[in-house]
Amino acid sequence: MPLIYGEGWEKALIRLQKEIHGTLEDESPALNKAPWMVPFERNPRFTGREFQLKKLREIIFTGGRTTKVAVMGLGGVGKTQLVLELVYQIREKHKNCSVIWIPAMNMESLHEAYVDIAQHLSIPGWEEDKADLKGLVQGYLSRESTGQWVMVFDNADNIDMWIAKPEFKPGSGRLIEYLPRSNYGCIIFTTRDRKTAVKLAHQSVVEVPEMNKEVAKELLQKYLVNLDLTKAQPDTEALLAQLIYLPLAIVQAAAYINENRITLEDYLCLLADQEEEVIDLLSEEFEDEGRYHNTKNPVATTWLISFKEIRHRDSLAADYLSFMACIDPKYIPRSLLPAGASRKKEMDAIGTLNAYSFIISRPADVALDLHRLVHLATRNWLRKEELLKQWAERVISRLEEVFPDHDYKNRGLWKIYLPHARYALLSDIVDKNRETRISLAWRFGKCLYSDGQYNEAEVSFKEVVEKQKKLLGAEHPATLTSINNLALTYSNQGRWTEAEELFVQVMETSARVLGEEHSGTLTNMANLASTYRNQGRWKEAEELFVRVMETSIRILGGEHPATLTSINNLALTYSDQGLWKEAEELFEQVIKTSATVLGGEHPGTLTSMGNLALTYSNQGRCKEAEELFVRVMETSTRILGGEHPATLTSMNNLASTYGNQGRWKEAENLHLQVMETRKRVLGYEHPDTLTSMNNLASTYRNQGRWKEAEELFVQVIETSARVLGEEHPTTLRGMNNLAFTLKSQSCNEEAISLMRKCLQLGKQIFGPQHPNIESSLKALNKWQIEDIEIK
Repeated sequence: MPLIYGEGWEKALIRLQKEIHGTLEDESPALNKAPWMVPFERNPRFTGREFQLKKLREIIFTGGRTTKVAVMGLGGVGKTQLVLELVYQIREKHKNCSVIWIPAMNMESLHEAYVDIAQHLSIPGWEEDKADLKGLVQGYLSRESTGQWVMVFDNADNIDMWIAKPEFKPGSGRLIEYLPRSNYGCIIFTTRDRKTAVKLAHQSVVEVPEMNKEVAKELLQKYLVNLDLTKAQPDTEALLAQLIYLPLAIVQAAAYINENRITLEDYLCLLADQEEEVIDLLSEEFEDEGRYHNTKNPVATTWLISFKEIRHRDSLAADYLSFMACIDPKYIPRSLLPAGASRKKEMDAIGTLNAYSFIISRPADVALDLHRLVHLATRNWLRKEELLKQWAERVISRLEEVFPDHDYKNRGLWKIYLPHARYALLSDIVDKNRETRISLAWRFGKCLYSDGQYNEAEVSFKEVVEKQKKLLGAEHPATLTSINNLALTYSNQGRWTEAEELFVQVMETSARVLGEEHSGTLTNMANLASTYRNQGRWKEAEELFVRVMETSIRILGGEHPATLTSINNLALTYSDQGLWKEAEELFEQVIKTSATVLGGEHPGTLTSMGNLALTYSNQGRCKEAEELFVRVMETSTRILGGEHPATLTSMNNLASTYGNQGRWKEAENLHLQVMETRKRVLGYEHPDTLTSMNNLASTYRNQGRWKEAEELFVQVIETSARVLGEEHPTTLRGMNNLAFTLKSQSCNEEAISLMRKCLQLGKQIFGPQHPNIESSLKALNKWQIEDIEIK
């Protein structure tokens, strides 16, 4: 080997060693003497991570300096396994490269590792009592004669351990100052904390995300004894989604499945069990050759060290984590989180949780997601610390404080808050008699009611009524209001008899306790009258509306909004009875007064104008109706917006007017526009959306497009039956319309059968004298006669 002038003996020796090893490597691998201090065997079931491995290979041994890189990710995501695979690949390619692996969970494990390293490398002076082992190892690896090396600090999660100056001797410097420096060396850190990763490796950070579906499935298959289990594709996908595609959780699940010889469906059922049982399942120890013997490997406990570290480092971040553990883990608005001492403190706290990969920030940074398993593990941690009840109560108080009222203008906000209120209210560890909890349940129910989610609103109102009766008494005004809300819910579900019973009860109690002329009593009377109207009991409704109107005029005055509402309701009852002139006169009176008192563009005025237009339409005065509907629609669009329910109602009415004139295409286009808007704004299952679908289907039917009409009516019936109930008026209307559509296609038997069912259910709800029942019965009798004649 020729000498290079000025090279120096140390560099020449390294060059000589490289040439000798390069000559002999292929002939005799056994001559490889490079230190190998790695505590784990290579994982033959290592899966995926090609992108991260490629990125790490590109970073290490870049030359000219000591390369430092941090591998960062959520606990259990597979950081250790990734680096383990990397060092084995390095060993294959660089046989003279020394690899030193140090568990860096704490100073004790790190000190033990340095003792082993110094002994293994036979570094002079390592046996001395006061030996600075870190300094000795640093000096050894910093020498160029040592050659290539890789040093792995696994689980470097405690940044204080690296940058804080310890009080004891020897080696009293900061740990970060003891990192070796060499042009031939590479230091790899694995950490759960992005902040620690950046402090230790600066911009050289490789993030390890959860696995994608395909790689996660491959990992599961590699760990399962019975590979046939993954042939159940829906179960496989559901299980991996439940385990958030986290490698540790997947390996743990496979171990349990193998040991107990159960199916993926069985394990899914266990995950769907009560929270305590799921925690027990996820706390099961399992054999894992890639984990340290002194650390716990179950997914339920793997984040405990992170929880403690967060609590030590950032108390507000710990508070946020505890708060989020007591609400729904998905789409948590930042506005819901408790306020910090400053905006910076809040941002730092979110940053800390982000650094540990516990949360995912949504676009525009207005909401957060908490990993499902982290949510579960945090609740387990709080339970063990006896803090879960305290935090659940704090969440209830916070929600009660910020939860908006049910006004439509707040819908965007309370739609976001609803899942979190639902989760908090379902908690069994909070005192259900607390005033703040009852108040939240009341607001929760009102918003559900406004959103058309009547079944869930009913559950909430029932609970509120029960608690208020117990705490306030059955005759307290707040209790009566809650009973009224429950009755309104029954009414919107088409449960007229139950609604009527409650309205009568509330009205009589209110009259006795508050007085017959109290505004609350009048409201209850009006609600009872509306229930009569919905059942087709026009005369009873009319008598009660007249009574409400006259009392309201006497007590509140003829121009009071409540009085105008009562006059409007009476006019609607006249319309129901075909008393068009009487209805028209009252509507005109209400519009004139409302325009003077409230303004011509007030929503109340516009509602009455819409009702007057309907009266014109019912009299066949289609042009007058159309002109008024257009005016209402345009004003409502300008004042309330194109997606407001009142605007959509006016558009729906205008579409019906087009239909009454045989202008089917115009009617179809407008009904379609209303339906699509309601789907987007209110949701596919909202009662108003179902009404729009029914109207559009009727338009198809009137054009002779039977199949399109049939498909849409079936969709309405199925959705309405599931969401509102089989006996709800919307469901019955869909059944009635579908029966007519089937009859139009000469499907006589199906039409007759469906109409019979519709009548049977309708009589139970409306009673046999309701006009709709009489109309359907007349059609059924006609069809049955025709069917007999055909046969």
